[in-house]
Amino acid sequence: MNMSEIAGRLVAWWAIHQRDLPWRMAPAGERDSYAVWISEIMLQQTRVDTVIDYFQRWMTHFPTVEALAAAEQQAVLKAWEGLGYYARARNLHKAAQQIVAEHGGTFPRDRQTLLGLPGIGDYTVGAILSLAYNQHEPILDGNVKRVLSRLADIEAPITETATLKLLWRLATELVVAAPAGAAGACNEALMELGALICVPANPRCLICPVNELCLAAAHGTQQERPVIPAKKPTPHYDVAAGIIWQGEPYQSLLLIAQRPPEGMLGGLWEFPGGKLEAQDADLRACLQREIAEELAMQITVGEQLTTVRHAYTHFRITLYAFHARHTAGAPQTLGVADWRWVTLDELDAFPFPVTDQKIIGALRAQAGNNSVI
Repeated sequence: MNMSEIAGRLVAWWAIHQRDLPWRMAPAGERDSYAVWISEIMLQQTRVDTVIDYFQRWMTHFPTVEALAAAEQQAVLKAWEGLGYYARARNLHKAAQQIVAEHGGTFPRDRQTLLGLPGIGDYTVGAILSLAYNQHEPILDGNVKRVLSRLADIEAPITETATLKLLWRLATELVVAAPAGAAGACNEALMELGALICVPANPRCLICPVNELCLAAAHGTQQERPVIPAKKPTPHYDVAAGIIWQGEPYQSLLLIAQRPPEGMLGGLWEFPGGKLEAQDADLRACLQREIAEELAMQITVGEQLTTVRHAYTHFRITLYAFHARHTAGAPQTLGVADWRWVTLDELDAFPFPVTDQKIIGALRAQAGNNSVI
């Protein structure tokens, strides 16, 4: 492939067709490294339309790396609430603190130092170094993998180690071949092409700036590239959660628990409960067992409030939320990091996963005109 011609065409196309997005306030290659970092972490596996509002709110709350480093983790998680992949928010916070402590708040400009920061991998390094500092560093996200797989008409499955090495090599060759001063523009053009033209289904080949240079287009295999192996069946779990009241529902305080700081959804708050196990007679028995194991409390389980279905990266759940009444045992942190008795109105101060936000919505809908303390 003629990488110089491909890079030149991409940059020329991008100069005309690039989208106007809030993290693109400066030319590619001259952007604020902090803003590039935040936007790229947010954009991973998340739609651009979703990220726009989150990015703007984030930059209002934490406009600099110093502001992020000084923030409380709960404030960081609250700002991230709803984006998912909460380990990314925790890693952003840790990395900001490391940048301030070890680099005086100045963003590193070399690959190895950046790779030493929590949550930063090869793709993010390439994005920061090219888009902020115009360095000829490669990027490889989902869009870029698809574009390069079609340009080179790669027949091997995209998940194979050898294929990934080939794609990184091609990405490197392309950005190195970019016109002088256009490394960042070349990388962003590659991502933009994948987002707007070289889309997964029905690629818009007739208006693609590199159509004449694409091997898949020449061979008529663009619909078959990249080669993606069939996915394994996704496990499904039934989960019970309790809205545990001190007294009468909507007339007393309710209990929320904080998940352990590390692991899935670490640091977020939730209505406590857990997965239905083989020994549980039913979901209500599951909930009573989980509350005893995690909080050393006894409860009586009342009516079901709502059902929430949610898909995570590697599994799906159906969550059944029940009203419950605290009957015995002071809450203890056996399987949780913390717990609080709160009012319904106070829930807004805590970061919750999407599933629990839906429970909160159902609670407020049911509350109606009830008097909540």
